[in-house]
Amino acid sequence: MKSYLNLLYLCNQLIVRIMTLHPQYVTDSNGRAVSVLLPMKEFKSILEELEELEDIKLYDKAKKNDDGVRIPMDEAFRKIEAKRKQKN
Repeated sequence: MKSYLNLLYLCNQLIVRIMTLHPQYVTDSNGRAVSVLLPMKEFKSILEELEELEDIKLYDKAKKNDDGVRIPMDEAFRKIEAKRKQKN
């Protein structure tokens, strides 16, 4: 429930943030908007909020698929290192 509420809160914040943007529109020769320009600060803020939403989504997915099995941290690091070595 907590992650659901966090997700709702972040979605609401993102909507409020989008409503306060200062976009500039690039139009084609017919006057149709084809692109949007945003100040870098606003763009980075939106990216951060989207990353938070993605983190919550991944957390919820992991929690849903949790089978309760745990391994010690040192064993987890050994497995990660072994996979890295296989890739190289």
